[in-house]
Amino acid sequence: MARQTRMILFLLIASFSFALVLAVHADGQEKLTYPAAQKGDQVDDYHGTKVADPYRWLEDPDSPESRAWIDAENKITFSYLEQIPERHAIKERLTQLWNFERFTTPAQQSGRYFFTRNTGLQNQNVVYWMDQLGGEPKLLLDPNTLSADGTVALSTTAISNNGKLFLYGTAASGSDWQEFHVRDVDTGKDLPDDIKWVKFSGASWTHDDKGFFYSRYDEPKSGTMLRDANYFQKLYFHKLGTPQSEDVLVYDRPDQKEMGFGGYVTDDGRYLVIVVSQGTDPKNRLYYKDLTQKDLAQNGHHPGKLT
Repeated sequence: MARQTRMILFLLIASFSFALVLAVHADGQEKLTYPAAQKGDQVDDYHGTKVADPYRWLEDPDSPESRAWIDAENKITFSYLEQIPERHAIKERLTQLWNFERFTTPAQQSGRYFFTRNTGLQNQNVVYWMDQLGGEPKLLLDPNTLSADGTVALSTTAISNNGKLFLYGTAASGSDWQEFHVRDVDTGKDLPDDIKWVKFSGASWTHDDKGFFYSRYDEPKSGTMLRDANYFQKLYFHKLGTPQSEDVLVYDRPDQKEMGFGGYVTDDGRYLVIVVSQGTDPKNRLYYKDLTQKDLAQNGHHPGKLT
């Protein structure tokens, strides 16, 4: 606790010092000349009211125009920051404070133990597993190797009931969109299963380890993935070894575009509990589905409601 308190105090002091440095340098330097942003002629008509949106072109961060403007902004920003003499000392001290080995609490699944470890300065924790407590840790997944530039992050994880399969989600460049993969724990190799267009969803395995439930949206139109709002989330079941196109639609509400769904298998493996939420409202609805039934699809009927 004392160490955490010292670190918090240091960060507060460092933040104050950094702000003071900026103020001092702002007085002593010439006025910064920022790159000009071009204005487009985009005008939207909302029920007869015309609203100009001259910077609509910046909504596509990967366009040549946007990249040129962003690069110019970064150039002027870092040319200013790099002149602050205290910047290096602050970075060095923070690096020292953050450079310590740390672990997460092991999670046990069918006699196997899963945990993450960070040697100190790794951007993401590395996933390991062991056959027994005190055993030799075995590398399962190093998310720091998912991309060369470090922009792909590990998001969702779910271990199958037999402890032999490891589902993991990846998210690129800070996006909420996830892509699910399944790794064989013993071999460390990924299975062919590849699940896309997942957002705001975890995964829950069936007790026979043959598949999992997850929520996704329809594939967005080309060029709109990071721009358009997402409506009509759907809950699916994916059977291992089959293409995503064959996933079973378990539950959706075509009459409620803003509703979201989460599917969770009960501890005894018999029921699927469906949590229905809408926006940030703390209220939700709970439904259940008997997984002993052969047909997982809703077939136009609502599942039973938990009371």
